[in-house]
Parts: sequence; structure tokens; C-alpha cells
Amino acid sequence: MHLSQLTLTDGRRAVAVRDGADARLLPEVETTRELALAAIAAGRSLREEIASRTLGDAVDLAAALADGRMLLPLDHPDPAHLHLTGTGLTHLGSASTRDAMHQKAAAEDLTDSMKMFRMGLEGGKPGAGQVGAQPEWFYKGNGYAAARPGAPLDSPDFALDAGEEPEIAGLYVISGDGQPFRLGFALGNEFSDHVTERGNYLWLAHSKLRPASYGPELLIGDLPDHVEGTSRLYRDDGVIWEKPFLSGEANMSHSLANLEHHHFKYDLFRQPGDVHVHFFGTATLSFADGITTSPGDMFEIACPDFGLPLRNPIRQRDSLAAPVAVARL
Repeated sequence: MHLSQLTLTDGRRAVAVRDGADARLLPEVETTRELALAAIAAGRSLREEIASRTLGDAVDLAAALADGRMLLPLDHPDPAHLHLTGTGLTHLGSASTRDAMHQKAAAEDLTDSMKMFRMGLEGGKPGAGQVGAQPEWFYKGNGYAAARPGAPLDSPDFALDAGEEPEIAGLYVISGDGQPFRLGFALGNEFSDHVTERGNYLWLAHSKLRPASYGPELLIGDLPDHVEGTSRLYRDDGVIWEKPFLSGEANMSHSLANLEHHHFKYDLFRQPGDVHVHFFGTATLSFADGITTSPGDMFEIACPDFGLPLRNPIRQRDSLAAPVAVARL
């Protein structure tokens, strides 16, 4: 079962539920967040809350996406209360990469990245009730940095690169008593500046302060243990790069529960009513294959488990005329 948000042809917001091929509107609710909070208040699961409601008219989600009417599958009326975050070095990658890592480990000191990766391999999937290794964590921004499906991902004038990261994102709402609730999962493009990150690992925080997109549909329930999708880069209507990506716990060095614990252990991230979108990482990106993107290129991240594909073009933001100056009061 999938949820999505869209704008109807008359301009009204709506929530749609798709169970199989057909999508129908959910009457008397305008946002996924509103639906989730209603389920929490009633002590029901999201599926039970949907089942308690009478479905409305059929809706063509593909047409809405083509028309630019698809919204993010979960948002917040105040964008400052939506948090975009993520964890890296969480996916196993190819066997050859791991073999190369082990061979180097015997001959030379490990980088901090490799040390953290090994921490995940050795302690990222603890037993029930236990806390595992702490992952790499980063902040991408708030709701102002969230680009709806189909909308451009803006690369700032000072960026050295504009690259996709095909990922799975967990989507969460915080209840009135501070309990995080996971609604489900969505395809995500954790857009980043890999050249800046490569220049100095301490610039990772800078490289992640870029927009991100997720959706168009939200998969309700558990994440499949093995997720296999395809990441593509289009230029002038032709594919210039294509590669499969893997996710799900079978392809990860950390369990989802461990990654969620190390995010929500902070009181800051358990504020009532807030929305969280947390990217779980990837082992696939075009930058690793020597691809340099250009404004106008189109990213596509697709996986049958998640419904409609996520597409976003790159847009170059206008250069700043001068350095940003802080005014004095």
C-alpha cells in the first residue's frame, strides 16, 4: 500500500492511497501528516486508519506527476519543522570493494571513513534491546531544502559538483508525547557535492547542505529486506549513465533500528508534531564512475516496490553578486 500527496486540478491539496494498480482519494484529509496524527490519536496503525475511512474518487497519479501536481508524500505546514538528515557508510557495496578494503587494512592505516565502515560491519546490527555502533550522521536542512518530485534540485553558485545519491528514506512523525512514529519509506535523492567532500572530509557538512527530494509515493509498512532499483542520468533526452542500486537490511552494515536509535536518541529530534525524513545511505553514485553532471540533466531513481519513479532536473542557481554581508543592528 502506498500514500501520496498531490494538488488536484482545482488547486486543492489531497491525499491518495494506492493498493495495487488503482489510486483513490482519501476524503476529509488534506495531508499525510494529518492522517498519521489521527491514527496515533486513535491508537491505530496507518493501515487501520485508512481502512476506517471510505475511499473517494479514483485519481491518475502518473498524470498528476506529469502535470507537476505531485507533492512530497509527507511534509509539514511550517517547513522549519521538517528535518532532512541522513547516515552514511551504511551499505556494504560490492564484494570487490570489501575485498580491497581488507587487503589494504593489513598493509596500511585505515582512513577514518574505513574505520567507521568497519565499526558498522562489526557492530551495526546489535541484538534486540541493544545499542549498536554509532554511524556517520549528517544534516541536510529543513523543509525549505525539500524539493517535490519533478522540481529542480538547485546547485548553488559555489558548488563544485552536483551529484545524485539514490537512497531509501524513512518518513516519520513525532507524537504529542515525543514518540517517533515511522509511516513508511520512500525513494530519495540525497543530492550532494562530492568534489567538495573529496577535497577535505571535514567539508562533508558543507557538501551535504544541498536540496533533496523524496517520493513520489510512500510505501507503508516494513522495508523489504532486499531492495533493488535503478539510478539513471538523462541528458538531452538520452541516458548517459545507468546503474542498479541496492538497499534493505540484507545489503546494509547497520540495522534500520540502530540507525533510527542514533537519530532519535537526541531530544531535539523528538519534538511533538515535527516531521523527519532520514536518508539511509547508498553504495551507488554516478560521481564514482567519473560522471560530471550539468545544469538541465535529469536524475531518475526507480524501484518497482515504491511505485512511480523519482525524477528531478539539475538547476544552476544564479551567482551571488558579492559575498554575503551581515548587517549591523
